[in-house]
Amino acid sequence: MKLASYVHAGKESFGLVLPDGLLDLKQRLGGADIVSALAGVAHAQTRALSQDARAEIAFDDVRFLQPIQRPGKIICVGINYASRPGEHDVGRPAYPSLFMRTPLGQSAHGEALMRPPESEQFDYEGEIAIIVGKRGRRIPKAEGLSYIAGYSCFNEGSVRDWMKHGVYNVTAGKNFERSGAFGPWITTPDDIRDPHDMRITTRVNGEVRQDDTTANMIFPFEELIAYISTYTTIEQGDVIVTGTPTGAGIRFTPPRWLKAGDVVEIEVEGVGVLRNVVEDEA
Repeated sequence: MKLASYVHAGKESFGLVLPDGLLDLKQRLGGADIVSALAGVAHAQTRALSQDARAEIAFDDVRFLQPIQRPGKIICVGINYASRPGEHDVGRPAYPSLFMRTPLGQSAHGEALMRPPESEQFDYEGEIAIIVGKRGRRIPKAEGLSYIAGYSCFNEGSVRDWMKHGVYNVTAGKNFERSGAFGPWITTPDDIRDPHDMRITTRVNGEVRQDDTTANMIFPFEELIAYISTYTTIEQGDVIVTGTPTGAGIRFTPPRWLKAGDVVEIEVEGVGVLRNVVEDEA
């Protein structure tokens, strides 16, 4: 099943995503939140409601929100596809490269990506986000997939020159407000054909820029969960952004930076398409 967060008739809510619209869940679940519906106390009731669900809200009548609006942690992974290490001349890494993003760094599906006035080097990175479904620490790799409540699309927008303002410091360039995007919704694991062979495609103005599958990940989802949970407790609703394939704008000669009016689409097999238009931030 698929779950989305949105604003309808002036009120924030969440619901089931169906082929022809949405079924609102917030009132039906007594005010529970989307994390509880995905993997918490309201999960069984959500599953039961999904069996014979019929749409009651049209997609055009809502404004989508980030699926998880206030995650406790957004942990991002760098250089995680087999095609990527040569770009950096580091070979196959022994451990994942990790950094953090803040909730303010993302827009929702259909909202604008903001290109900051401080830089011309605004770039896209199509990625798969995994949403943590239960709390854990030092999780064995063999159990990693059982901690995933769902999958979503993520555009880990980057301001490239700001990523180089310090030695090994990417935080600033990865956290400009609304420079990335998250959505449009979350798909639960039972609707994913094979988490080890999910296709991810990035298009800019309809042109394919990135196209790969998770079969080429250096560190698969379960290994990322095992590694991350070694140093920190992962909790329900945390988001792990799992790396981008080759083909970001910086890798072209000359680089192909995003500009106002560009349309960026991130498509993840089994999930959907995250679509945003670039605007210049005032």
